Amino acid sequence: MDSKTLILCTATVLLLATSLIYGIKFLGRRNYLLGVEWLVVTLSTSNLLVFLLSGAQTAYKISYFCDAFSRGFGIPIIATAGLMAVTHRYKPSTFTDIVFFAAAIAGTAVLVSAGFVAKPLPYFYVLMWSAYSVYLAYFAYRLAHAGQVGHAFGVIVVLVLGETVAWTYDLFQFPHDDGRILFYTFALTTWSYTVVQLYYSYGALERAESAA
Repeated sequence: MDSKTLILCTATVLLLATSLIYGIKFLGRRNYLLGVEWLVVTLSTSNLLVFLLSGAQTAYKISYFCDAFSRGFGIPIIATAGLMAVTHRYKPSTFTDIVFFAAAIAGTAVLVSAGFVAKPLPYFYVLMWSAYSVYLAYFAYRLAHAGQVGHAFGVIVVLVLGETVAWTYDLFQFPHDDGRILFYTFALTTWSYTVVQLYYSYGALERAESAA
C-alpha cells in the first residue's frame, strides 16, 4: 500500500469513527433523522474501507449506494429536517421518520439504476447540496443571532468545504490526482469535520434556544 492510499484509508477510518460516534449521540438525543443518516455514512465508509483493503466488489456496491443515498437525499433532505429540530422546533413522528428513509431509499434506487438519470445526475447532486447549503447559511445565522459566533463560523466552514466537494465530485477534478485519491481524502476529511461541527453547533443552538 502506497502512502497516498494509506492516507485515504486513514481518512476513511476517521469518517467511520466520527459518523458512528455522533450518529449514536444523536440517537441518544432522540433525533433519529440525524442519528440514522450518520449511521448510513458509517455503513458507507466501513464498506469503502473493506473495498480499499480487499477490492471486494460487493462492499464497493454497498458503499456506492449509501453514498448516492446521502448525497441525493440523506444529507440535503433528511439531515436538514433533523437540524430543523433546533431552528424550527420540528419534531416528526416515528412514522414520518420511516417515511423519510423509505422515500429516500426508493429515490436512491432510481438514481443508481435508471439509465435516463445518468447524464443529469451530477447536476442533481450539486443542486440538492446547494439547497442544503442555503439552509446551512440560515443555520449559521441563527447561531450568530443566538450569540454562538464561533459555532456560526464553523458552520460556514462546513458550507464552503461541502460545496467544494459537491462541485468537484463529478464535474471537476483536482490537478495531478490520478485515481482521485487526493479528492476522496479531502472529501472524507470534510465530511468528518461536518459530522462533528454540526453536532456541537446543534447542541449550542439547542441550549441557546432553551435559555431564551
